[in-house]
Amino acid sequence: MFKNILIPTDGSAVSRKAIKAGVKLAQSLGAKVTGYYAMPFLQPAAFGDGEAIDRNVLAKLDRLARVTGEKYLEEIAEAAREANVEYVGVITKPAITHEGITDAAKKKHCDAIFIASRGRSEIRKLLLGSVTQKVLSHSRVPVIVYR
Repeated sequence: MFKNILIPTDGSAVSRKAIKAGVKLAQSLGAKVTGYYAMPFLQPAAFGDGEAIDRNVLAKLDRLARVTGEKYLEEIAEAAREANVEYVGVITKPAITHEGITDAAKKKHCDAIFIASRGRSEIRKLLLGSVTQKVLSHSRVPVIVYR
């Protein structure tokens, strides 16, 4: 059925639960797991008087985001090791998170995406958007939503 399952994470509690379930699914299918973390894309912005944010500050924020992503991906790696499932991790810095997820699935030849849903109310989803909903809308491979 599935041979390579992409499991994106944002470090949230529901994402951690999805990691366990996604790895368990991969184990039962004999599939490998590709972990994914999207670093926040920070645009250099201007302050009220027109001065741009210092590039050193942006570089430091990028380093911190990468360290955070590596920490989150280590959770997937550990779950995969415990389940004896082949694993690879990917970190990118997409302008739009759902595009990063679907691009990672394509580039890593994943044939499914196993993603958590926060279960926001319809109003919050409308106001804040839903990465999961956008992945469902744009993915070319099956998407399994964990709740």
